[in-house]
Amino acid sequence: MKRNYEQEMQKIIESTPKGTKLLLHSCCAPCSSACLERLKEHFSVTVLYYNPNIDEDSEYAKRKAEQIRFLEETGWADFLDCDYDKEAFERIAQGLENEPERGSRCYLCYNLRLEKTAKLAKAHGFPWFCTTLTLSPHKNADWLNELGQKAGEKHGVAFLPSDFKKKGGYPRSIELSAKHQLYRQDFCGCKYSRR
Repeated sequence: MKRNYEQEMQKIIESTPKGTKLLLHSCCAPCSSACLERLKEHFSVTVLYYNPNIDEDSEYAKRKAEQIRFLEETGWADFLDCDYDKEAFERIAQGLENEPERGSRCYLCYNLRLEKTAKLAKAHGFPWFCTTLTLSPHKNADWLNELGQKAGEKHGVAFLPSDFKKKGGYPRSIELSAKHQLYRQDFCGCKYSRR
């Protein structure tokens, strides 16, 4: 039977004290918007911007600036920056250049980002972590939840299961992006998705 990550998340939220710290990996401001709107009422959220898959420095800087602007404008979360480590992505993508989108290269990219998030959550004293990546209809929520859980177990931090596209999450992110005039990119970030 297929897991209902939305239902699992709701049960955890209901049984977790309000204000519990959570580190939210964010791919971009538009995706973070609807996720934060849901999480901010229950958790004290800090957004981690870690996206080594973005191949152009200017694109990386633009997305990061939008994330910071959105958080400053709304006050919905704090911000934790990360080094721009595109060599890490290039290492995991080596030999997988011709893989289709949503294939094994993407799986390894998800793992790279969730591993780093779990490691930093532990280092900074966050009992929970999560990712905005499940908001996208183009991302595999089963993979993301599996990898998040494994990373959490490895680093001793709880992973909040999610499928943020449920309950109208993705359309809501579009509405919030329009309201806050957020830059919405039309590709994941890596040169392969651009291609």
